[in-house]
Amino acid sequence: MAHAPTVLFVCIHNAGRSQMAAGYMTALSGGAVTVRSGGSEPGHEINPVAIRAMAEEGIDISQGVPQLMTTEAVRDSDVVITMGCGDVCPIFPGKRYEDWELADPKGRQLDEVRPIRDDIRARVTALLSEILPLSRA
Repeated sequence: MAHAPTVLFVCIHNAGRSQMAAGYMTALSGGAVTVRSGGSEPGHEINPVAIRAMAEEGIDISQGVPQLMTTEAVRDSDVVITMGCGDVCPIFPGKRYEDWELADPKGRQLDEVRPIRDDIRARVTALLSEILPLSRA
């Protein structure tokens, strides 16, 4: 049986960008990827505008709860994607790390969040095409 890769998406509040990325990875991978998300300073709720933007794509992230990113989650992930949380993420040898520079949807209107959402979708799609062939080898 092939190893299902684990991807961790991290942003500051785990309430917008990382939740949208996790939603896309879950939906687009069809369960072939274990998806986690967390924040360096988790918020209290998922950004309602991010929820609406993802709902337009047919993806429901409304049940998500912002979580604290833990050292264990990083250690247990194959790929760690950070989004504007600086250097707070622990580094473990052998992991793939990427920092995606994305605007924070916090405090933005839906028409401003859509381009962020679309950028996240494109990045998740590209990442998925890179990691899934490796897991099926």
